[in-house]
Amino acid sequence: MVAMKPKDVMPSAAVKFFGAGTAACIADLVTFPLDTAKVRLQIQGECQRAEGATATKYRGVFGTIATMVRTEGPRSLYSGLVAGLQRQMSFASVRIGLYDSMKQFYTRGSESAGVVTRLMAGCTTGAMAVAFAQPTDVVKVRFQAQVRIADSERRYNGTIDAYKTIARDEGMRGLWKGCMPNITRNAIVNCAELVTYDIIKDLILKYDLMTDNLPCHFTAAFGAGFCTTVVASPVDVVKTRFMNSESGQYSSALNCALTMLRNEGPAAFYKGFMPSFLRLGSWNIVMFVTYEQIKRGMMKTRQYWESPF
Repeated sequence: MVAMKPKDVMPSAAVKFFGAGTAACIADLVTFPLDTAKVRLQIQGECQRAEGATATKYRGVFGTIATMVRTEGPRSLYSGLVAGLQRQMSFASVRIGLYDSMKQFYTRGSESAGVVTRLMAGCTTGAMAVAFAQPTDVVKVRFQAQVRIADSERRYNGTIDAYKTIARDEGMRGLWKGCMPNITRNAIVNCAELVTYDIIKDLILKYDLMTDNLPCHFTAAFGAGFCTTVVASPVDVVKTRFMNSESGQYSSALNCALTMLRNEGPAAFYKGFMPSFLRLGSWNIVMFVTYEQIKRGMMKTRQYWESPF
C-alpha cells in the first residue's frame, strides 16, 4: 500500500497493525457525529412507523446534527463512542493493518499484486475483522440509535451494561446480530476502500503526478471514500436496520432488505447517503493520512534506536 524508497525500511506487520488501529480511532474521534447522523437517517423510516407522528424527523446531515443537539444535547452526537473506539482498535487493526500481509500471502511473497489479488486480500481481512469486532459494532449502533426509546427510559446505561444486557436478553447470538450482512458490507467496503486507495496512489506515483506525501494520500483517500460510499451504502443501511432491530422484528437480513423495499421503496437503500459520504470521505482522509504518518514515525524511531549516531 505504501511506496517506499530503497533506503527506507518496510514497516513490519506489527507496526501496520498498531498504526491502523490508532489511526482509525483518531479518524473516529473526528467524524463520529457524522456517523451518528448517518445512523439516525438510516433508521428514520422504521422509527416513524413505530412511533407515528411523535417520532423526531431529521432532514439532511447538518439538520440531523442540529436537531440532535437541540433535542438531546451535544453529547448525543458521541453516543456509543466508547464502543466505536473499541471497534476500530480491534476492527481496523485487522482489516487495514493486515491487508499488505494478506496480499503477500496470496502472491507468495511477491511485491507485485494484481487487482484480483488485492480484492481477495480486502475480502479476507474484512471478513476476519468482523469475526473479531461484531459485538462492538452492535453496541455502537444501538447507542447511536437510542433516541428510539422514550426520554424517561434508556435502552442501556453504559457500554458494559449494553454487552451484558444484549447477552442476557438475546443470548450470545445477539452480540453477533447482523454478522452476515456485516461480513458482506465489510468485504465490499474493504475492497472499495483499500483497493481503490491502493490503485489511485499507485497511479499517482507511477505517472509522477505527486510525490508520496500528504497531498497524494489526501487525493487517494478522498477517491476511496467516494467509491466506497456508492458501492456499500445499500448494504450499510440494511446492516444498520437489522442490528438495531428488536428481537423478532426481522427474520433475517434478507427479510429486512425486502421489508425496506416493500414499505419505503428503492430510495431507502440510499438513506443517509450524504452523511455516509461526508463521514467516509473525511474518515478515509484522516485515517489514511494519519496511518501513513504513524508508520513513518514509528519506522524513523526504530531506525534511530537501532542506529542513534
